[in-house]
Amino acid sequence: MIQVYKTPAELSRAAVEIFVHTANEAVQEHGRFTVALTGGSSPEQLYKLLAKPPYRDLVPWAETYVFWGDERWVPLTDERSNAKMAFDTLLHHVPISKSHIFTMWGEETPEAFAAIYEKRLLNHFHGSTPKFDLILLGMGDDGHTASLFPGTAVLQETEKWVEAYYLEPQSMYRITLTAPCLNQAKKIVFMTYGQKKAKALQEVLEGDRNPEMYPSQLIHPHQGETTWLVDEAAASLLSKKS
Repeated sequence: MIQVYKTPAELSRAAVEIFVHTANEAVQEHGRFTVALTGGSSPEQLYKLLAKPPYRDLVPWAETYVFWGDERWVPLTDERSNAKMAFDTLLHHVPISKSHIFTMWGEETPEAFAAIYEKRLLNHFHGSTPKFDLILLGMGDDGHTASLFPGTAVLQETEKWVEAYYLEPQSMYRITLTAPCLNQAKKIVFMTYGQKKAKALQEVLEGDRNPEMYPSQLIHPHQGETTWLVDEAAASLLSKKS
């Protein structure tokens, strides 16, 4: 499903409504809400809206569990950290238990921590397949999502739920949920805006299948749904805009 909005602000308000509805629906159905947050600039406005009334008071924070879709392998105090941004804009401002927040950072090597994070996922889901109620994702202007970058070996992963690897162009380690893990979600919401994303968005949604070049094409939940929230600038090259 593709939903086009005039501005990023309108897009963010739509994302807030989805977040609140999904959280309450999940708690009503099975007693808790499990979400994977995203980083980058796309979700900042969403997080700030969630951190303030009226939306802050509509989310069942006591029953909410927060993971991340991916992370730069940097300390939580580093300005590049996806978790730091989420804490600064959202998590420090809502009544969520610290024990319900699972950041992608530790004292181990990135590869060792990826295995630890996978175990945390399995524990949370009682040893069964991780099925997030909601995963928030962005998309880069190169078509990547989470830390699934074009041409990387992680795109071929079929068994692990979490992987860490060294991303040469950025000279840093990344840790990410893999496509098999992401595709177990009940609901995935992409937030994509800006003219720079237009070409990649067209290729991902309407181009030939080429996930090696446009990894966002890998994301198709097996039994869930995917919603693309995009602004008019990002949607400018799409032939179908609804």
